[in-house]
Amino acid sequence: QGELVESGGGLVQAGDSLRLSCSASTRSFSTFTMGWFRQAPGKEREFVGAIKWSGESTHYADSVKGRFTVSRDNAKNTVYLQMTNLKPEDTAVYFCAATFLWLTVTTETYNIWGQGTQVTVSS
Repeated sequence: QGELVESGGGLVQAGDSLRLSCSASTRSFSTFTMGWFRQAPGKEREFVGAIKWSGESTHYADSVKGRFTVSRDNAKNTVYLQMTNLKPEDTAVYFCAATFLWLTVTTETYNIWGQGTQVTVSS
C-alpha cells in the first residue's frame, strides 16, 4: 500500500508556527484522503484535520480550526500541516494517515500510517 514519512517536528515556543510534511511513496497518493492525527502522552490519538484527494475540501477538529491548515501537492506526493499560534496543549506526536473515505475522524478508518513526528510547544 505504500509508506508515509512525516518530518518537520521540533521544539517551539507558544505563539510560534511550524509546518509538518508527510511524503508518500504510494503511486495512488492522489486518490487518498490524507489526514493528520496527534497523540499526547497518556492520551488517545485524536483527529486534527484532513484534506480530500483533490485538495478542494478540508475539515478540522474544533481545537485547531482557524490555527491549522492542511494542504497537499499531489505532484510531489506530499501533504502538509501548517500550524500557527501554537499552544502548549498542541504538544504531541503528529501522524499523517491515508484513507479512501471522506469526513471520517476515527483512527480505525485510516489504512496507512506514518511513524510520527514530535512537536513540543513550550510556554
